[in-house]
Amino acid sequence: MKINSCLKSAILFCGLLINNNLQSQSENYLNEDVKKIIKEGLINQDAYKFLYELTSKVGARVSGSPQAEKAVAWGKAKMEEINSDSVWLENMMVPRWVRGKNEIAEVTYPKKIKLNSCALGGSGGTNDKWVSGEVIKVNSVDEAKLLGDKAKGKIIYFSRPFDQSLFEPGRAYGGAVDQRGRGPNEASKLGAVAAIVRSMTHALDDKPHTGATNFEKDVKKIPALAISTIDANNLNLLLEKGKVEIRVKLSAETLPDVESSNVIGQITGSEFPNEIILVGGHLDSWDKGTGTHDDGTGCVQSIEVLNLIKRLGIKPKRTIRAVLFMNEENGLRGGLDYARRRKTLNEKHIAAIESDGGGFTPTGFGVTTDSLKFEKIKSFATLLEQINSSRITKGGGGADIGPLGEFGTALIGLDHDSQRYFDYHHSDNDTIDKVNSRELELGAIAMTILAYAISENGL
Repeated sequence: MKINSCLKSAILFCGLLINNNLQSQSENYLNEDVKKIIKEGLINQDAYKFLYELTSKVGARVSGSPQAEKAVAWGKAKMEEINSDSVWLENMMVPRWVRGKNEIAEVTYPKKIKLNSCALGGSGGTNDKWVSGEVIKVNSVDEAKLLGDKAKGKIIYFSRPFDQSLFEPGRAYGGAVDQRGRGPNEASKLGAVAAIVRSMTHALDDKPHTGATNFEKDVKKIPALAISTIDANNLNLLLEKGKVEIRVKLSAETLPDVESSNVIGQITGSEFPNEIILVGGHLDSWDKGTGTHDDGTGCVQSIEVLNLIKRLGIKPKRTIRAVLFMNEENGLRGGLDYARRRKTLNEKHIAAIESDGGGFTPTGFGVTTDSLKFEKIKSFATLLEQINSSRITKGGGGADIGPLGEFGTALIGLDHDSQRYFDYHHSDNDTIDKVNSRELELGAIAMTILAYAISENGL
């Protein structure tokens, strides 16, 4: 039976009307739900309440420590308290490094000056004895390598500061942090007795900033310390005048690995339960401050995503899962183990959203995926305009969700106004008084909106 062209046109027109109508209905209910999410979040601001509990009742949470296990128990209880559909732990072995009671660095020549310092995570100790040496200043890891035998018996000082000309603080950090991550290892290979690193921060203050340093398997773990930026500047002045000697005493040591866990909770999708959207942050922290911006904020924002959806009675079409990863700071065991298990279970993660840049005002999301999925995610920007978080850019994600990329998962990182982040990062400055409750909640709201939009529309 032939259908004339007029009839064909009429059928096509009717089909377009129906599709447009369905799309309009979908956009309408999404917009209405987004308004409810924003209102509910800003009225209750539960993310801040969760953060206060985590930082005051648990505090700092170095991987493998008793405090980290207390944080695991807290996270599991909180996921259950907000009525997640499912809550469970996934165990893995994690590193166990301890700072110890002594961490002292002081100039002994040309005059005695105590330095504001702290051991880097992974540093070796001195068996509570003094280790002394003349200081050699270098501006890069490559410059240290050129020292050759001149480094033997010396203390190598990695002095390169953040590039203050860069607008993005993360780029300044990335341009300097190799000194902390690789510098002590290279110093040890050259025969140095210790390594000192200028703290990784823009701030000019007396607070040293810790962080991981990595020694190769067969390289001796020498004492490695960060000194405050003020002390780094003063040390530079002393070195300009001539010879400087420093002595250090550290109790730091690496103990055998211990068992720990990722904490997982989810709301199961009503139509496509096997398609998962992950939201997450890392539960471990360093032991300076209380691990607030790094990354208590990302953890509570992820819990708040589930909390907001549950409180509003929203039934997402796809599964939304919150993961509190363990051991991001000095091993990434949680992120790697999570990805390995997903491969074994043959789970389909269509998107993963990570918050690990502090609890500051959200500006949007950075996305790593193919061009088609990127455009789909970018189309949700209109929903985020209501909280000025609609900037969707290419490139982003996070350390813990990174291993999921091999499965085709869209990797998404929450972006913030990050100008203050490295003032607090890995230091005693990282405490809850540096967090604004509304800014923190807006980050959680942004994550909720995007996760919900993906759950309703897929990728």
